[in-house]
Amino acid sequence: MLIEALTLQLGYNATLVAAGAALLGMACGATGTFLYLGNRALISDAISHSSLPGLALAFIAMAWLGMDGRSLPVLLVGSALSAFAGLHVINWLSAKTRLAEDAAIGAVLSVFFGLGIVLLTVIQSMEAGRQAGLEDFLLGSTAGMLWNDAITIAVGGALVLLFLTVFARPMAMVAFDPEFAAVSGIDTRQTVMITMGLALGVTVVGIKVAGLILIVALVTIPAVAARFWTSRVRYMVVVAGAIGAACGYLGAAISATVPDLPTGPIIVMVAFAAFLITMLVAPGRGVLAVILRHRRFQNRVHVRQGLLALAQGQPIYERLTIRLLRRRGLVRADGVATEKGRAKAAIALLDERRWQILRSDPAHEVAASSYNGLTPLESVLTLDQIAEIDKALRLEAVK
Repeated sequence: MLIEALTLQLGYNATLVAAGAALLGMACGATGTFLYLGNRALISDAISHSSLPGLALAFIAMAWLGMDGRSLPVLLVGSALSAFAGLHVINWLSAKTRLAEDAAIGAVLSVFFGLGIVLLTVIQSMEAGRQAGLEDFLLGSTAGMLWNDAITIAVGGALVLLFLTVFARPMAMVAFDPEFAAVSGIDTRQTVMITMGLALGVTVVGIKVAGLILIVALVTIPAVAARFWTSRVRYMVVVAGAIGAACGYLGAAISATVPDLPTGPIIVMVAFAAFLITMLVAPGRGVLAVILRHRRFQNRVHVRQGLLALAQGQPIYERLTIRLLRRRGLVRADGVATEKGRAKAAIALLDERRWQILRSDPAHEVAASSYNGLTPLESVLTLDQIAEIDKALRLEAVK
């Protein structure tokens, strides 16, 4: 069943939902990159929780007018207006009071979400408006999604990606260094509002799929996962968008095969699994890469200490050091240095003495600060400077 869902064989509507969820995930991941880099990841949480009163009020207004209260475009408009009001209140509290931004976010999302729950309770007592299934907006659901709903979500995600492409450069500059961006002629206030607007748009559009409680995860987790793979903003946006798209697609496929499970938590679990895998296997910053890099560093230290011991005629007691030296053909099975080992040991001893001269000279304090026993001297000094150190070593030997 899952294979059929992944290969788009469950029918036209399921295919459309999967494609819409993938596009939404791509938009969420790409937008979340700039929120994450600008330390504004919780803004999407505030936006999503603040959208609930607007969603409920839009439903009530449509029901009183005798219309279908679950019309997705109308509900999204109401959610957007409410989320915009919440965002405005957060900005006002941060600018006009002593509250920090995180405290303002916590206060606003709590109050708005509480008001939304009260309004949902009122809706449940109404006799008109087809309120059944409205609670699906809390955790997300694609089981009852109509063709028009999927098109609305897909178009909304595509528009966010379009605006993101246009404003990516100033958004990245403001996220990294607002002062430099301002000096470069970028209107930082306007750029921040554009970023917030895109976050609002992608959050509101994604409420139907991921739910207003968990949409923040689809915005944040792909960006955090992408950070393990690259340090360049351009690539990070692409990787975060790809991870978000994969999570949205796979989550929607699983939801289609198990309709009793809400879509939002499934997508979040898929995103969390992607984060864990990335954290483990990413080549640059992953856990395994860090462990391997640390182990290689330790092995290099063992080899260098072993070579210094050989050069000075000292015994080597560490088994790991002997094993590493033997593996490199520097010592024989009985621990005696080979010809290659004696040559390497002489070079290591000369290098160590050079570093000792360098570290004792105040004129080379900056270069000496990079000493760790493994740094090649040629990487911090010129050939002429190394020649002067060798001259000092010869004079010292004569004395």
